[in-house]
Amino acid sequence: MRAIRVTEKEAGQRLDKLLGKYLNLAGKGFIYKMLRKKNITLNGKKCDGAEKLAAGDEIKLFLAEETIEKFSKVRAQEVRRAKLDIIYEDAHILLINKPAGMLSQKAGVEDVSLTEYVTGYLLDTGALTREDLKTFRPGVCNRLDRNTSGLVAAGKSLAGLQVMGEVFKDRSIHKRYYCLVSGRVSKPETIKGFLAKDSRTNRVKICENGGEKAAEIVTEYMPVFYIPPREAGGDGYTLLKVTLITGRTHQIRAHLASVGHPLAGDYKYGNEEINKDVKNRYGIRRQMLHAFQVEFPKLREPLAYLSGKSFMAPLPEEFKRVLGAERMGKL
Repeated sequence: MRAIRVTEKEAGQRLDKLLGKYLNLAGKGFIYKMLRKKNITLNGKKCDGAEKLAAGDEIKLFLAEETIEKFSKVRAQEVRRAKLDIIYEDAHILLINKPAGMLSQKAGVEDVSLTEYVTGYLLDTGALTREDLKTFRPGVCNRLDRNTSGLVAAGKSLAGLQVMGEVFKDRSIHKRYYCLVSGRVSKPETIKGFLAKDSRTNRVKICENGGEKAAEIVTEYMPVFYIPPREAGGDGYTLLKVTLITGRTHQIRAHLASVGHPLAGDYKYGNEEINKDVKNRYGIRRQMLHAFQVEFPKLREPLAYLSGKSFMAPLPEEFKRVLGAERMGKL
């Protein structure tokens, strides 16, 4: 017999879902048969698998150890170590200031992403054990492009993953960005359009009219600072504060480029001469886009305590080099 005690990390899911993770090589038919025969019980009682689990619940597997080992071959969670810039942490979530150059999630089997670093951090701090990884895996709840820096939310518990996943999916969470664009932007604007994605090339294009494969997009921005050009006749750069009303792949980068203000350092949607200038002038080699703020809407339990709260991530060094100490002091 083996007993499994449900932790806060695993609470909130159905019993059959947890059993499917723990006995990951067993078919659903086997699991439901064991439930019917009371070879698997919940808190000492017969169960059918639809029960929603709470922290402290006890699941007992009245199965031979050989059977459990046969069906419980959980793939090892890859773990990596890196110093993370933690903006906020509680029992359910982490808010991390992701540096440019780091993937939010794996794009390929050999990739190392923020997910693996989060797992390593939680193991090192004791918030997670190797045994926990049999039935729960932490993960990130939103994604930023590899070369975009800023706030990424990660779930430390199932509830954290679920609630954060909901507000990012329904776009009720407010996300704000700083970006450096070419040219002088003199007034706030709300721009609209349609975005179509080409999965083959991982590029998007902005269209005036929607189609079957185009999604409507809305982007708000306001100018914060103007940085004059070094030479007469140049366009200079503007620091913008951007609010995503919709959140589509590469939306900010492609949308601003489509209205004549490409991001500095953007080698996919930007301008070659502009990218060369900021590289030579400021040592910038990536798109100047930073997710600096998240503001939570009203959240359901058990994360209701975060309702209405706002968190900010400081600007990275590339922005500081461009803006200088005087402008940074005014942000």
